[in-house]
Amino acid sequence: MKTAEFDYDLPPELIAQSPLEPRDSSRLLVVDRGTGELRHRRFSDLPQFLHPGDLLIHNESRVIPARVFARKPAGGRVELLLLRARSEQVWEALARGRGVRPGTRLTLLSAPDGVPVATAEVLEEGERGLRVLAFDRPALELAERVGQTPLPPYIHRPLSDPERYQTIYARTPGSAAAPTAGLHFTPDLLARLREMGVRLAFVTLHVGLDTFRPVQEERVEDHRMHTEICCLSAEVAEAVNQARREGRRVIAVGTTSVRVLESAARVNVQCPTSNFQLPTSSFQLMPFDGPTDLFIYPGYRFRVVDGLITNFHLPRSTLLMLVAAFCGKELLDRAYAEAIRLRYRFYSFGDAMLIL
Repeated sequence: MKTAEFDYDLPPELIAQSPLEPRDSSRLLVVDRGTGELRHRRFSDLPQFLHPGDLLIHNESRVIPARVFARKPAGGRVELLLLRARSEQVWEALARGRGVRPGTRLTLLSAPDGVPVATAEVLEEGERGLRVLAFDRPALELAERVGQTPLPPYIHRPLSDPERYQTIYARTPGSAAAPTAGLHFTPDLLARLREMGVRLAFVTLHVGLDTFRPVQEERVEDHRMHTEICCLSAEVAEAVNQARREGRRVIAVGTTSVRVLESAARVNVQCPTSNFQLPTSSFQLMPFDGPTDLFIYPGYRFRVVDGLITNFHLPRSTLLMLVAAFCGKELLDRAYAEAIRLRYRFYSFGDAMLIL
């Protein structure tokens, strides 16, 4: 499959530069996979399309202030974006600046031109700006003290309230970008869903490198995902299993929640060391805690997810490919064309889709 098949033209003015208020006032494009019907609503109308007993799976990862600034020994400035912890003091990061090679000792600053607060040594150099850094103290504590909330490069307006780039249920720090499908939920909307009998559960996937970059390979199948850390608890695994036994729908809020569920589904409880896969009807989801490099693109067989709430994604992104796998490439193309025609808002602070 050619990566170019996932290109599309988007007028720049449709890239949302700021979030709407209230959160659930964004538009909602409802996509019916069975009939191909497209309906246009507001996100606050979501309860109209859900049933009592539906299980919504949210990603509760919290964006850390992962953008930090440093200075090289000769004085050159470096901007770092913390991506993934290997330990408390060793992190993978993107480095923007020249000459950031293994062995370089960086001085971390309290602001772009601030006072020194810590040091870090470059241990490894990867592709396209990736570095492994050893800090002289826990990096997450340092980021909480001096870091800034990273916004995607297509957002050019500063955010007055950093909490607006967090979901209202964000609890577990670790992401370099928000799981944006969850940004549309308000306390009132969650309360309405609970009152009608929709059940809520929470997983964790810390969003990392592949969120920031389009697929570069000519063939989709040649792309390799960087690993991201995720967690599905025993309690949530049992909630999913019970929903499946009772014929209730499991609806993922965001592509990250999909990847947690489907990553866990690759672990077979009855044959843990075998490649044999049980039929979906008899598969029992098990808890999962660790790295995942699951890359979902058209042709993938979903084992857990029955519905998906998601934003509109960048061309050539792995997120777009996952959504195409879920609803079908032809239907997705038609939905995106309709959204562009009707001037939907795109990307992180944009509008949403509900695919059932």
